[in-house]
Amino acid sequence: MPPLEIAGLTAFILFLFLGMFSVIFGFPGTVVILIDVIIYAWVTGFDVIGLNVIGVLLCMTLCAESLDFLLGTARSKRFGYSGKGVGAAIAGGILGGMLFTPILMGPGMIVGIFLGGFVGAHISEWYDEMRLKPAFRTGMRVLCMHAFCVLLKGFLSIVMIMAVLSVIYS
Repeated sequence: MPPLEIAGLTAFILFLFLGMFSVIFGFPGTVVILIDVIIYAWVTGFDVIGLNVIGVLLCMTLCAESLDFLLGTARSKRFGYSGKGVGAAIAGGILGGMLFTPILMGPGMIVGIFLGGFVGAHISEWYDEMRLKPAFRTGMRVLCMHAFCVLLKGFLSIVMIMAVLSVIYS
């Protein structure tokens, strides 16, 4: 495999993980994954990834983003993470990847990075919420709805990544 091809594949996989990790912070990570797959398929001439795989990923992206929009209307507060929350998410993602990889190998790394980042970010933000006076805290319903929405989109992004990587490496 030529060095340029190795660099391209590495960048492709890093953008897949970036898309999955950005779901934690409320960004449309499934769209990032879809665009990354479309660019990779276009560069490779649609030999490895065909239009049928892109169509399935498009349906999953539309489902994830529309569910995020519908569930997002039930939340009264739009979450924004502090610098501590981002740092905690990165640390949690690294720790989760290290814990889950020996158990489940490759899929464990993907799931561990997402779940570790999710837990790290939410514990950090929950800690910041508990330091506020009760009148200024976000309600438990809103916190649970946000967590459910992030976990749902994260699950769909993990399924998208595993599907794409299984097509490429099979």
